[in-house]
Amino acid sequence: MKKEWETLINEIRKGSVYALAQLITKVENRDQGWLETMQIIYPETGKASVIGITGSPGAGKSTLTDRLTHKLLEKGLSVGIIAIDPTSPFSGGAILGDRLRMKGVSNTEGVFVRSMATRGALGGLSLAARDVVKIMDAFGKEIILIETVGVGQDEVEVIKTADLTIVVCMPGTGDGIQAIKAGIMEIADIFVVNKSDQEGADRLVYDIQSMLDIATGKFSKTIPIVKTVATTGEGVEELVTKLFQGLESNKNEIARQEARVKEEILSLLEKEVARRIRVKWSQSGDIDSLVKQVFDRKRDPYSIVQEIVLSELR
Repeated sequence: MKKEWETLINEIRKGSVYALAQLITKVENRDQGWLETMQIIYPETGKASVIGITGSPGAGKSTLTDRLTHKLLEKGLSVGIIAIDPTSPFSGGAILGDRLRMKGVSNTEGVFVRSMATRGALGGLSLAARDVVKIMDAFGKEIILIETVGVGQDEVEVIKTADLTIVVCMPGTGDGIQAIKAGIMEIADIFVVNKSDQEGADRLVYDIQSMLDIATGKFSKTIPIVKTVATTGEGVEELVTKLFQGLESNKNEIARQEARVKEEILSLLEKEVARRIRVKWSQSGDIDSLVKQVFDRKRDPYSIVQEIVLSELR
């Protein structure tokens, strides 16, 4: 098993796309040896720029990602794409396939596309997705785009991984109100009004700008709003310009970068502690007795959880 992991790591260092796909699959599935592999890979990361692309369903995120990728390729950059999809209730995998959503770039040289399931992650971004970012980074991808499932109160998770976040809106869907309700303003480095050839685009730009003006006292930096028509490519060049400007600016925000590292450590800690407790109590059989007590209303689940946690901390 160890030899297999070492071979895959050496192969991705040589640029093998096949090894990259295999390693991602094994890490995503949490096969034995994944943790040691990530420990080896981590020192080789930190070079790629990670860009989150989020927005309401139907806003054209996939088409915009496709167009954006082509522009980045024209500038000689190597691109990795992670398309985060809802989890299938049957297989646990991503419902939509990468080649279906990104058929324009999935077979293009210099691009690697991977569809991943949310696996129940509240923010639409599983811990495994963060690991895939690191693997693509170690592979040599210079830009990694993360396209998320949708937008909402929990979708802000993407900011914990991305160096820059693009929020895609579209006219006629109340996206202006959605932005302020979902707290999206706090995560956006760039707002994109896509399908801007449709009626109501200028009004949406005005609404977003008005909300940003109200929040001037809270947010010191100016957040650009770019109008695009992803199907034709209109406005995408301007978006690329704003993107690089934003990345350069965010590089200097050390506090933001340190906050992301802190959040990742805490997320890994929570996951690992929960996993160990689950394994221990499942193997001991004690959990079955507790389940019976809760089912019979002799005890409540809240006090049981507190009891388990306290016993583990002693």
